[in-house]
Amino acid sequence: MAKAEIPARKLTVTALLMAMNIIMSTSVLSVPVPGGHMYLNDVIIVTAAILLDPLYAFLVGGVGAFIGDMLFYPAPMFVSLAVHGLQAVLISLFVHRWMKNRPLPASLIGSAVGWVVCFTGYTLGRAYIYSTPAYAVAKLPFQILQTAVGTAIALFLCWGKPGLVKLYRRQFGE
Repeated sequence: MAKAEIPARKLTVTALLMAMNIIMSTSVLSVPVPGGHMYLNDVIIVTAAILLDPLYAFLVGGVGAFIGDMLFYPAPMFVSLAVHGLQAVLISLFVHRWMKNRPLPASLIGSAVGWVVCFTGYTLGRAYIYSTPAYAVAKLPFQILQTAVGTAIALFLCWGKPGLVKLYRRQFGE
């Protein structure tokens, strides 16, 4: 395999995951909850962070969420860029740098850290954007649920029966 072929293929996977993140940011694919919607884009963000290195993970998580918000609901787009970007980078750093010899525990620990970053970041971001901490606190249980469900599904996709990690490694020789 030519050296230039791997970055082109990784960019293609990154673009596909970013597009999936944007699609999952739509109200059509969300679950209505009091005060808004619960989105499923955490599935894509956590999956991308486990599979990809930190830069590509940031593109999928942060930039993908930013574009999705910009297109469908722009108020929190910068919060999404920062929160989902940091979430994806931290998970990816655990998996690909800090604990790379133990990828499954790294995925679990990184995802737990990303989960805390996500619901904390969105709670603080909502309090700032909407100037009402009460609204942010009211949405907190749904943010925790959204992140937990997305993380659980992503971990299953990567390490469970679908085995995306094995498929990805086989394709990219990692």
